[in-house]
Amino acid sequence: MARTIVEKLRNIGFAHDGEEPGGLPRPLPVDPSQRLVRVFVEGYEDVAFWRGIFDHFRNPYLHFEISVPNRPDLPKGKKVLLSMIPESSEELLLCVDSDFDYLFGDRTEQSREVGSARYMFHTYAYATENYLCYAPSLHNVCVKATKNDTRIFDFVAFMADYSRAIYPMFLWYVYSAFRSAETVFTLADFRATVRIGYLDIAGNGANTIAWLRRNVSKRDAALRAKHPDMVEPMHRFERQLRDRGVTPETTYLYMHGHTLMDCVVMIALSAVCEKLKQMSIAKINASKKEGVALRNELANYTNSLRSIRDVLLDNENYTSCPLYKRLRRDLDKYLVRTILAMKKKGDIPDDSVLAIARKLRAQEGQ
Repeated sequence: MARTIVEKLRNIGFAHDGEEPGGLPRPLPVDPSQRLVRVFVEGYEDVAFWRGIFDHFRNPYLHFEISVPNRPDLPKGKKVLLSMIPESSEELLLCVDSDFDYLFGDRTEQSREVGSARYMFHTYAYATENYLCYAPSLHNVCVKATKNDTRIFDFVAFMADYSRAIYPMFLWYVYSAFRSAETVFTLADFRATVRIGYLDIAGNGANTIAWLRRNVSKRDAALRAKHPDMVEPMHRFERQLRDRGVTPETTYLYMHGHTLMDCVVMIALSAVCEKLKQMSIAKINASKKEGVALRNELANYTNSLRSIRDVLLDNENYTSCPLYKRLRRDLDKYLVRTILAMKKKGDIPDDSVLAIARKLRAQEGQ
């Protein structure tokens, strides 16, 4: 009976303190000394990534809240955020994957729009997944997943070798997209050509890279024979890509993010982690423990293991990536510009510019 009464009260607009009419908790109020800045991202899977980015910019004056656009028809994605550019401001930021917009510069309508939007921030890398798969961070992913810190594989060298191997296919794919001729070399074609079906960790993946190079060479020859008119313009386009920072060794940062994660990095991580787990179990079995003690030790180790994908999705060890540093500089400029504007308006009445700078540095160091 009591429950029925509560439900009736909620239905007519009454709710407990701290709850919305539907029984959901109300958001905590923002510190009145801080300005609320809403940050909209493309989809739910992007919230955690951008939360991690903006955590690096905590400060006493602005409070960042990350979410997807709150619209009745629940649309999401980059197109929705592009349509919101006229609404964007110091208090409403838009954060998107670059896709190829950074590489295209000002040569397409959308890339010009992304590049010129004052309150839109983009990844420079193709997508958030490319940062999660940053090669120098992948050993740590293995450690967290397997609890084994033994280095048996050089991910940095492998991803450079992988990038060099697929570079011709990357050129075909990005140039086809630029020409709006995706049917020449579709995403499905690209994924099928650059994926690795396995990783032989012997020789740091040399056999896998050799197999991949053979596949790429065959596909490159077929495309050149079928579309000879595209070869020379594509080489001219390549020079533009080099000007934007693309090199054969860093191709993986600019390729389709889901393909990189699902068809390359997860394959490599799974192969390496499996070997690390086998090493740990062999070490436990070789110990002097026997019977129940041995079984308990093996159970304790097995229970400590984590999902490789979950660890990868939580990866935040990409801050040394040059593309992240560019994104950070963009956000630094926004932060300084916005806080100085607040100071001029009297929204920060008591602090001198020097005191503000000191507070920002102190917050950054925490």
